[in-house]
Amino acid sequence: MHIRQAWPDDAPAVAGVHVRSCRVAFAGLVPQHYLDTMDPSREASEWRAHIAESRWPSSGVPVAETEAGIVGFTGFDPAPDTPGTAEIGMLYAMPEVWGTGIGKQLMPATSRAFGQADYRQAALWVLADNERARRFYEAAG
Repeated sequence: MHIRQAWPDDAPAVAGVHVRSCRVAFAGLVPQHYLDTMDPSREASEWRAHIAESRWPSSGVPVAETEAGIVGFTGFDPAPDTPGTAEIGMLYAMPEVWGTGIGKQLMPATSRAFGQADYRQAALWVLADNERARRFYEAAG
């Protein structure tokens, strides 16, 4: 597995990971109608713009890539109300690779970018009922 910065051409793959992961991770936590209407082909253009507008290392989308393609990613930006703080807006991986260490490898790679950008701390939000994600983030510190 290789972790690298995403490029705009990665947008369809990132959108696919996002949609697939959300549909499984958030089932029962968010309205099913929302999950059912998620569409990777529609989201790809938004991802393309988001990736193109990122300013590494202050913001970006690191991706985890295997021989199968992109299987996970994080996304981060400066926290809107807290100078010197990075905000991890997302960490998603294909459900088929959950528990294989993809997320554990994405977190330090993302943290290295924070150091390059001189962030002093990082923050993230997680749904209170998303116990799997909470366990992961708590274990990651």
